[in-house]
Order: sequence, then structure tokens, then C-alpha cells
Amino acid sequence: MKLVGAILILLTTTWTGFEAARMLHERPRQLRQLKAALQALEAEIMYAHTPLSEAALHISRQISLPLSKLFEQFAAKLQVGEASVQQAWEESLQDVWETTALKQGELEIMKQFGETLGQYDRHTQQKQIALALVHLEREEADALERQARYEKMAKSLGVLVGLLLVILLI
Repeated sequence: MKLVGAILILLTTTWTGFEAARMLHERPRQLRQLKAALQALEAEIMYAHTPLSEAALHISRQISLPLSKLFEQFAAKLQVGEASVQQAWEESLQDVWETTALKQGELEIMKQFGETLGQYDRHTQQKQIALALVHLEREEADALERQARYEKMAKSLGVLVGLLLVILLI
């Protein structure tokens, strides 16, 4: 019975360590996707003159989960037309954010971006997108640094904490 308990403890802590490492790995990838989505939104607004709801729907089809859900929900809320652009953006962010590997800093950047979304002419909107991209670029650099520094450590720590617990409990 002790052996089964020890194996379960070791498996659980190892899984926890690998899950933490996966989140460290996912964050830069999702930031790149978010930057690509904003660049696609800029292209849709500036060159295709696509309405915001259609542009968001196009973008949701181009990127993968969980960020595709953000743009899909945003498009759906805009098409219903009950909420303002800013409200629809913030509600979509709140609905989807917990499923992402992104942090509070990125949420604040996206909220600030949402406050300007759809309120200005195309050129001012382009500047706002560029500003959001600069901020996301900085966050991506931080995410890559954290990934390089902590990913391997998180995996090792999960295994080692499990071994420590097993040794202490036996």
C-alpha cells in the first residue's frame, strides 16, 4: 500500500512540474499568435476595409485555440449588437482569458487596446495596434526569458519534490 501511495505522490508532483513547464512553453507561443492576430486585424481594417465583426471572425478561423475563441466570441457579441465594441471586447477577454497561458500584463495590454478599438479612424487605429504590438513584443521577450530560465527547472522540481515527499513519508 505504501508503494502505491509513493507512486501516486511521485506521479502527481511530476505531472504538476510538467504542467508548469507546459504553461511556460505555451505563453510565448500564444503571445506570437496574439501578435499575428493583431497584425491580421490591422490588415483587415486598413486594406480590406472589413467591418470589425467580420474581421474578428476571419481572424478566429486563422489562429488556434484558445485565442481563436476570443475573436470568435468577440465577433458573435458584435453581430448581436447589444454591447459596445469595448464591452464586447472586455467580455470576450474575461470569458477566454482563464483558458490561456497568458498573464495579467497581457490582459491589461489587451484591455487598453479594447478601449480604443473601433473608436478612431483607420490611421489612428493602426497606431493603436502598433502600440499594442510593441507592448506584446516586450511581454514575449520576458516570456521567452522565463521559459529558458525556468522550464527545465519546473520539470526537475516536480520530480524532486515528489521524491522528497516519498522519502519523508516512508
